[in-house]
Amino acid sequence: MSETISTEATSERHLEAALQPLDEHNRTLQGHTQPVDWKNPVPAGRYNLVVIGAGPAGLVAAAGAAGLGAKVALIERSLMGGDCLNVGCVPSKALIRCAQAAADVRDAAQFGVNVGGDVTVDFGAVMERMRRLRAGLSHHDSVARFTELGIDVFLGDARFDGRHSVVVGDARLQFSKALIATGARAIAPPIPGLEEAGYLTNETVFSLTERPARLAVVGAGPIGCELAQAFARLGSRVTLVESGTRILPREEAEAAEIVHRALVHDGVMIVCGGKAASVRKEGEEKVLQLHCHGEGHEVRVDAIVIGVGRAPNVETLNLEEAGVDYDEKKGVRVDDFLRTSNANIYAAGDVSSVYKFTHTADALARIVLRNALFFGRDKASALVIPWSTYTDPEVAHVGMTDEDAKQRSIETQEISVPLNAVDRAVLDGENEGYVRILLKAGSDHILGATLVARHAGDMITEITAVMVAGKGLSSLAKTIHPYPTRAEVIKRAADAYNRQKLTPRVQKLFKTVLSWRR
Repeated sequence: MSETISTEATSERHLEAALQPLDEHNRTLQGHTQPVDWKNPVPAGRYNLVVIGAGPAGLVAAAGAAGLGAKVALIERSLMGGDCLNVGCVPSKALIRCAQAAADVRDAAQFGVNVGGDVTVDFGAVMERMRRLRAGLSHHDSVARFTELGIDVFLGDARFDGRHSVVVGDARLQFSKALIATGARAIAPPIPGLEEAGYLTNETVFSLTERPARLAVVGAGPIGCELAQAFARLGSRVTLVESGTRILPREEAEAAEIVHRALVHDGVMIVCGGKAASVRKEGEEKVLQLHCHGEGHEVRVDAIVIGVGRAPNVETLNLEEAGVDYDEKKGVRVDDFLRTSNANIYAAGDVSSVYKFTHTADALARIVLRNALFFGRDKASALVIPWSTYTDPEVAHVGMTDEDAKQRSIETQEISVPLNAVDRAVLDGENEGYVRILLKAGSDHILGATLVARHAGDMITEITAVMVAGKGLSSLAKTIHPYPTRAEVIKRAADAYNRQKLTPRVQKLFKTVLSWRR
């Protein structure tokens, strides 16, 4: 079994785990994202924009600036594409899709489809598929593509040596504006014995070539829950450990409970209120010692995945020399316009944002383009940011929670519709879930929404678009939704809001008017 052991190693070391095993697919990935024969160009005078980090934020900013006519340099110390392509969104969703297929076959009997016998999973083929698809997508983020866009691509470590210059190897790049987009990396809690026993993170788990028969996942946030469910569906015996009182602590309690039931159905053993006290290795086994409600428990596994903790990649940038304020835990400090304490240097993505999502990095990079290159005054606080946890069912959210509204002294009302009220969800046998829309009291102004459904991440976009357009929930009641679709649950919520306006007094008035018209 391939397993990478690391704690607070550099992002470079973590990302390069994506190249293991070095088969034809990972060689293609390497050729696109870190070609071994690459020679850095000669710096071309003063750049309009120097971008440090070729993850989602850096790539969007660099391509956008070059397309607008700016002279751009892009610096990456590891693999182009960053976490998302190499060790995040892309490989995880490939794995999740295979796991979903296994679960659908397992549960096919409910549809009158009998496959016979136990469902078997070829884990090697699952991971080979992931590597093949990831390699196929990697050309979008390749050195060659960005060079063709007219961007000077530099591979190597970047460090500031002044307020207007960056050094990469022997090259010194001068800039008018710069963007720090170096992202964040997975870290592990200080559990005694963990380093010696060895563990995986989301940055190394996709290098596995053999399925761990027994797997412990520490941390029941989005990453932990996604990986726990996927590996359980693929045949691992999974124990999910969460120190808090429930899984998905940042989501609504009802949403978390639905996912909890789904994980249990898939065979995940969930231990809430459990703290990992120590780890030791006995032969090939890893023994995880837990403290649960004052009692000690042991979990014996073949591998441990740590799904808690992220740290911004700021240590090697020499930010002090550039006059850029930062915090080792929270990252680079920026204002609402994404400027750092050096007004000519901006930051975007996981290195500075509390919303560590690829789509947020993309949106923030676009703000940087407008503000840094064209004197824009766009604010990050104006963004309406949705997110999704890709368990089955998915949990998607946008805007405020009820707790957020209370902290801002905003009076609210809720509209909630269960998924089992929607014909398509019932027909598909996927009726565990709901939509809950948070409104400003006395109006149809949408403050936020939560969706729990198999494709909630796709469905939440409709509500997000209405919020961005400044429209209310009533506009969704006027929107014709194809029948039968799961998205009808949103229209039903809008209809429910309109029915609330039909008070007894209004009903009496309508009855009177209609009697006159007979």
